[in-house]
Amino acid sequence: MKDFQVGGAIGLLRATFPFLVFRFLIYFGITLAYILAAGVGSGAGYLVGHIGDNPGAGGVWGGFIGFGLMGAVVYWFREYLLYLVKAGHIAVLVERMDGNALPEGRGQVEHARAIVRERFVESSVLFGLDQLIKGILKAFNKVFFSAANIIPIPAVQGLVRFVGTVVRLSLTFLDEVILAYNIRTRSENPWESSRRALVLYAQNYKAFLKNAFFLTFFVWGLTFLVFLVALGPVAGLVALFPGTAGALTLVLALVFAWGIKAAVIEPFAMVALMQVFFRVTEGQEPNPEWEARLDNVSAQFGELKQRAGEWAGMGARNDAADAAPGARSGVS
Repeated sequence: MKDFQVGGAIGLLRATFPFLVFRFLIYFGITLAYILAAGVGSGAGYLVGHIGDNPGAGGVWGGFIGFGLMGAVVYWFREYLLYLVKAGHIAVLVERMDGNALPEGRGQVEHARAIVRERFVESSVLFGLDQLIKGILKAFNKVFFSAANIIPIPAVQGLVRFVGTVVRLSLTFLDEVILAYNIRTRSENPWESSRRALVLYAQNYKAFLKNAFFLTFFVWGLTFLVFLVALGPVAGLVALFPGTAGALTLVLALVFAWGIKAAVIEPFAMVALMQVFFRVTEGQEPNPEWEARLDNVSAQFGELKQRAGEWAGMGARNDAADAAPGARSGVS
């Protein structure tokens, strides 16, 4: 039995529709940039290919080179995508979950940015925290969600590998759920609140697996459907560029499906897991036994605790400086 409400998740997305539009425009822009880069690269490769009397191969290689260069650009800006898009959407979703009124239109995006800046100061803090959380979750899930433990039958290795893949995919959004906890608790120490959230997740991991497993089939099933629908239009678009081949059509259709998945489908799964987290962990305190288990399976968890202590230390020094005589008046 699932621990989230489909109607409630859709209602939250409807309430944050302006941000959903903003998110869609960002990922649609990325998809369009991939298509244009592949098209320009294909055209350039086609022209260069005439030198060696093989324009077709030149067009294909040029398309893939253009696609790869755009991938490098997107990878470079991934920190800001997290800061402006994902964390911002999480911020307004949490506000709505708590019953707070949200601005309309573009104001919702600006409101989200203000919340994220207040919690994480700058993008590098959020990005570093997110990468650390992902590493800890990966180590924990590798131990406790081993497919061999779920299906302890040596003769069905294919099934074991399939289940392991589904489990990994199903837990994709957990780092975003941890960020949601950070924002909802309004902690002044994001490293410490992340430590608490990770322990709460660990001690309730079975509930998360059950719900995340179900959501995986929904997300990837719908994404595959988008991919199939996109194949025809993308093939027609690719045909406009000289020297292209079927492989490039498949790649661009996959990118388009990824864009729709990131912009529209993933937010539903993310909201559903946020509902699960806040419902399952309500009233709970982190269990020291599970914290010790996290220490054992992930060295990065120790790094997270160290950074939490350093952040708290900086806060204490800043408070002491503010309280010092003449600190605000400039008297020496």
